[in-house]
Amino acid sequence: MDPNIYRILHVFALLVLTAHTYMALANPAPENRKLTLIVTGVAALLMLVSGFGLLHVVYHDQIPHWIWVKAVCWLGFSALAGLAYRRAQLRGLLSFVGLVLLLVALLMVYARPF
Repeated sequence: MDPNIYRILHVFALLVLTAHTYMALANPAPENRKLTLIVTGVAALLMLVSGFGLLHVVYHDQIPHWIWVKAVCWLGFSALAGLAYRRAQLRGLLSFVGLVLLLVALLMVYARPF
């Protein structure tokens, strides 16, 4: 499969996940909870599948070390929408943590320090 398809799916899922996560952090209204958790869950799954599909095509199943850091960032960011509804009083801290996780993941993609 063409790696560009995986890249587009991966970035699209990232945008959807980020938008809905910060929507949940900005307004954790109980009536939005179910739909937000469904959308962020599907986007996180799509990010995971497209990311590992891209790894298969580009790196031929040899996983570089920077991928593990990015996977931890993905896992942490994927949990933020759920945490926004459970711990509404920590929304400011969770927003900052989300920004740090996104920054570290971007650094892993473009700087590849390992």
